[in-house]
Order: sequence, then C-alpha cells, then structure tokens
Amino acid sequence: MAEPIIQIKDVKKRFGRVEALRGVSLDVGEGEVIVVVGPSGSGKTTLLRCINRLEEYEEGTIIVDGMTLDNTSNINAIRCEVGMVFQSFNLFAHLTALQNLMLAQRTVRKRSREEAERIARALLAKVGIPEKSEAHPAQLSGGQQQRVAIARAMAMNPKIMLFDEPTSALDPEMIKEVLDVMTSLAKEGMTMVVVSHEMGFARAAADRVIFMDEGLIVEQATPHDFFENPKEERTHLFLSKILHL
Repeated sequence: MAEPIIQIKDVKKRFGRVEALRGVSLDVGEGEVIVVVGPSGSGKTTLLRCINRLEEYEEGTIIVDGMTLDNTSNINAIRCEVGMVFQSFNLFAHLTALQNLMLAQRTVRKRSREEAERIARALLAKVGIPEKSEAHPAQLSGGQQQRVAIARAMAMNPKIMLFDEPTSALDPEMIKEVLDVMTSLAKEGMTMVVVSHEMGFARAAADRVIFMDEGLIVEQATPHDFFENPKEERTHLFLSKILHL
C-alpha cells in the first residue's frame, strides 16, 4: 500500500475553552476524494485549515506529502502543494481574472509571463469561462468568481485541493456550475478534501464521507453506506434533519 498523501494523527485544537478538535485521526490516499459533513461548529473547517497550517494545532501530527506540519520551517513548501478554495472568493478586486491566475505563478512558481498566461488561459477554459479573462471580479457572478478561485488554486499545480464550503456563498442556480468543476477535478484523480453541505456532491463524487460532530470523527463510510445505512445514531439524526428522512 502506498503511503497516504495526508496523515492526521490525534490532532487537538482549542480556541480558548472550546475544544474544536478533540483527537482527530484521518488518512487520505493519493487521488482520494473525501467529503466532510456535519453540523456547524463540529470542527470541519478547523480540520481543513490545520492541513495547510492556516490554524496551528496544539497536539498531534499532520504529515502532507511526506512533510510534517509540526513546525513552520517547511510551511511554504507544503502550501505550494496544497491549493485551497474558501467560502468567500478572495480574488484581488483590482486585477482581472487572468491577472488573478498569473500572480502566484509569477511570484511563487517563478514562471515567465508567457508560461503563466498560457496556463491561466487554459485553466479559465477548463472551468468554462475563457471569455472572462479580462473581466474584473466585480463584473463576474458569484459562480464565475468561485470558478476563477478554483482555477487560481489549480494554476499552482497542487497535489491536493482543499475546499471549505465553496458553494455556501452562492445563489442556488450558481451552485451547480461550481460543483460541476469540482466533479471533473475528482474524476481526473485530484486528491480532494471538501467541507460541504452539498449532499448530492458527496453522493456523486466522494470516495468516503466523513461525519464530524463536537470535534470528533463520528463516522466514515462510502457514500452508499453513509447515506443508506449509517451505523451511528448521531449520524442518522443528522441525516434525518438535512435530508428530511
């Protein structure tokens, strides 16, 4: 068996008196798509942010692509391999879509202007908006902005993509266009950890669904087993509320 590309071992994280993570362990294989679900405040986003050290954790170990996050000496090397897409699109308002995609390529990957532009245009085409290259974020819909944000993360050639509720800020009709892009990435073999309330995406694209509550992983299973035959009563209660079972 190949070594997992993400190894999380007994990770604990506090915010004051609140135990956000209470000893979480999880392995993610290369090319695997993990969807993390659970109620608000269950630790989902905190776990995601710990994977690229946007949050520091007090105890435990996280190893990403063979590099440990227990100290900050190699954090930039790790972040080069891990793309992240947030709820809010975090695009630079004064830059065009094309320029947003080129900036990190030029400054971090040290690519030439020509190479960065070629990659940027190809990725805008990949996410379905090649005609928006010269548009500024204010001229784009929410769904288009989020697709630019996904393309920007992809421009760094990451080995892993993290998504923190990427559709939660979108109008309902814009959600599908973003999920379609994410589904295509999953089919291409990108390693993905996705925090999402989109159960249809979890059913269709996940290799495993992880259910978290109160800072712990309560249950993990294939989508079929998770939705059709949850083992834990807490999982069943959660699903009954969101799926109106």
